[in-house]
Amino acid sequence: MKKVNVFAALLLCVAIIFGGCNTSNTAKGTGIGAGGGAAVGAGLGALIKGGKGAAWGAGIGAIVGGAAGALLGNKMDKQKAELERIQGAQVESVNDGQAIKVTFESGILFATNSSTLNQVSKNSLTQFSNSLKTNSDTDVQIYGHTDSSGNDQINIPLSQQRAQSVMDYIIYQGVSASRIISKGMGSSIPVADNATSAGKTQNRRVEVYIIPNQKMIREAQQGTLK
Repeated sequence: MKKVNVFAALLLCVAIIFGGCNTSNTAKGTGIGAGGGAAVGAGLGALIKGGKGAAWGAGIGAIVGGAAGALLGNKMDKQKAELERIQGAQVESVNDGQAIKVTFESGILFATNSSTLNQVSKNSLTQFSNSLKTNSDTDVQIYGHTDSSGNDQINIPLSQQRAQSVMDYIIYQGVSASRIISKGMGSSIPVADNATSAGKTQNRRVEVYIIPNQKMIREAQQGTLK
């Protein structure tokens, strides 16, 4: 009986979180409070990434609860508002509002089968880099993705080269290399149906995750984060 009650409680927690998905990151950061944020974060990651949540959640970082979580959410809200002004970037909150995901379609960034950035992309990434420099207490994870055309021998190197091109340009703009990692995922994590042309277009993308670094988390826990 106790096991059933615990499972029901977890389901209730998830329902509450999804019921509040339109709230600000500040409110969400507070709400998850004493609920075991890291575990719930892994659960949400599993739902978002089709069962790959454990690795995805660990990569983004555990959720910080309570007042510290609210401070982190508020800080990330401010940067998210800056990033939403960048043309060609889809910006959303993830990890209960304590991280930001920015998606660039590869059609915006690159020509077909190329990892060379075009001028429009450089303009967008310059704005993106300026936001990263203004918000220096964050780390950046860059993931390149392809559609299912071809095979892993082609797709994995191409996705890595595209992620690396974005990373190199951000570093060229003055963002510290020590803050950034990049990785090519090939076609392993589609977000749309590869059987259609529109779906393939969505799957050819570069995703960038912005997460608080240890300094920001420590300041949030101490109540000094502004």
